[in-house]
Amino acid sequence: MSVADFAFYAFALTTLVGGLFTVLARNPVHSVLWLISAFIGSAGLFVLLGAEFLAMLLMIVYVGAVAVLFLFVVMMLDVDFAELKAGMAKYMPVALLIAVVLLMQMGLILGTWQFSDGVEAARAAVTPDINQVENTAALGMLIYDDYFLLFQLAGLILLVAMIGAIVLTLRHRKDIKRQDVLAQMYRDPAKALELVDVKPGQGL
Repeated sequence: MSVADFAFYAFALTTLVGGLFTVLARNPVHSVLWLISAFIGSAGLFVLLGAEFLAMLLMIVYVGAVAVLFLFVVMMLDVDFAELKAGMAKYMPVALLIAVVLLMQMGLILGTWQFSDGVEAARAAVTPDINQVENTAALGMLIYDDYFLLFQLAGLILLVAMIGAIVLTLRHRKDIKRQDVLAQMYRDPAKALELVDVKPGQGL
C-alpha cells in the first residue's frame, strides 16, 4: 500500500466517522466538533484529487467560519435541548418514513444514472485546458469571468438567508436594556446633562 492509498483511506475514514457522529452525538457542541473533523477529512480528499483550492476554501469557509460560528451560536443560545428531544419518539415513525422514501429515491436515481450524449464535449468546452492553465487560475476564470453574474446572485441569496436567520433568531427580552439610537440623537441637551454643585466635604 502506497502513501497515497493510506492517506485516502485515513481521510475517508475520518470523513465517514465524523459525519456519522455528527448525527449521533447528543451534545450539540460535540456534534459541531465532529462536523469539523469531517470537513478536515474532506479537505484532505480534495488535496489528493488535486483540487487544493477547494480544500483551502473548505478549511477557511466551512471550518474557519461556518462551523466555528455555529459552535458559538450553540454555546451562547439558551436552548433547552432536553425539551427539544422530548418529542423525538413521537415523530420518529414519520422521520423513518421520510428516510425510507429518500433512500428509495436515491436508489432509483443511482440505478438509472447515465451521462447524456455530448456531455464530455460540453464540459471540455467550458473548462480551460489543464496543460495551459492551472486549476486555481481556471476556477478563477470560470467564477469571476464566465459566470460572474451567477456567482454574484449566489452571494446575494446567501446574504438574504443570513439576514433571515438573524431576524428569526432575534428575541426581545424585557430584562435587557437596548440601545435606542434615535432617542439618543434627538434628545434634549438640557435634559441629558445635569450640573450638580458639590460642596467641599460632601462628595460621593
